[in-house]
Amino acid sequence: MTETISILITDDHALVRQGVRDFLELQPDFTIAGEAGSGEEAVRMAAELAPDVVLMDLVMPGMGGVEATRQVKQASPRSQIIVLTSYHEDEYIFPALRAGALSYVLKDIGPDELADTIRKAARGESILHPRVAARVVQEVRGARNEAPNLFTELSDRELEVLRLIADGLSNAEIARKLVISEKTVKGHVSNILGKLHMFDRTQAAVFAWQQGLVARRDP
Repeated sequence: MTETISILITDDHALVRQGVRDFLELQPDFTIAGEAGSGEEAVRMAAELAPDVVLMDLVMPGMGGVEATRQVKQASPRSQIIVLTSYHEDEYIFPALRAGALSYVLKDIGPDELADTIRKAARGESILHPRVAARVVQEVRGARNEAPNLFTELSDRELEVLRLIADGLSNAEIARKLVISEKTVKGHVSNILGKLHMFDRTQAAVFAWQQGLVARRDP
């Protein structure tokens, strides 16, 4: 008898969750462990249920899919995560994969292809949308050149914000120092992380220190 694959569906749109669930429930080897409408809920349910596979949306209110992916992997290491999203830009792809996602597919995926992706994930096999796979291959081949050159993609303002991040300032402190809104700072931080392919501000700050972008402060 074939073992069933337990699945946790995570998406902030109930209609999307229902549509995915309706199809997956038709598969004899799938069982729906639950549905999560937010990143926070996905982490909590993954800790409780330890599903074989988690379908993870990326853009959700509150905790986004990247952070939820990281926390789900901590809460339930055995769970394999498939990102199911509409976004294929670098600022989503690389942070999600670094956070622990096994597969990355887009929401235009066919039902049978999604089912196949889930079965492969349960076996630990990764599936990447062709557009995503192409970016990953380019990255592996060094198409983006040396890491320090990543800084050339940042605007002057983004470099300024990155220096302040590396200097230990919070978003609120950066906003006050640059006389801009905290919302604007958050936008800059998001752009910086995306362009540097970093998961969080701490990683970006460490990278800035390592590459000499920020000089050490005098004692």
